[in-house]
Amino acid sequence: MERRKALELLKEHVKDEKMLIHCYASEAVLKALARRLGKDEEKWGLAGLLHDIDVEITNADPKKHALEAKSILEEQNVDPDIIDAITMHNEVATGKERSTTFQHALAAGETITGLVYATTLVYPDRKIASVKPKSVVKRMKEKNFAASVNRGHILECEKIGIPVHEFAELSVNAMKEISDEIGL
Repeated sequence: MERRKALELLKEHVKDEKMLIHCYASEAVLKALARRLGKDEEKWGLAGLLHDIDVEITNADPKKHALEAKSILEEQNVDPDIIDAITMHNEVATGKERSTTFQHALAAGETITGLVYATTLVYPDRKIASVKPKSVVKRMKEKNFAASVNRGHILECEKIGIPVHEFAELSVNAMKEISDEIGL
């Protein structure tokens, strides 16, 4: 699936601007991860872009979220590897544990975007250009900061061979590249 078509499909199902921003940020981080790991950037980027396509349909219900996405994407003949990674980014719905590099990358990549975003908002200028990766790592240790961000998911970066400090740097830099698109 081309990005243009994926974007149209996403906007058909997701109306909330903040959720769209999260999807764009996830796409950027997943593309950067793919580059770092020698994987298919377009494929991984599409997984990041589309991973929350069903969030409004399911009201983010952990027992349903990602399962509806699977149905939507299968109808569109999306690559089965992308569908698998998207389905597995929510282990609760599947009752299975993530096991592949792509699954761990999507779970970690889409989750760190929330921490990077929240870190950006506490900087005086609220610009991602000012954010230092070490600040993201420091904030990760503060359980009350961006409390809804699952630190365990972010730490799955280590399961794919990327230390958390390097992952934070990769993620911040990826989001900086699209700062205008995500309003930071």
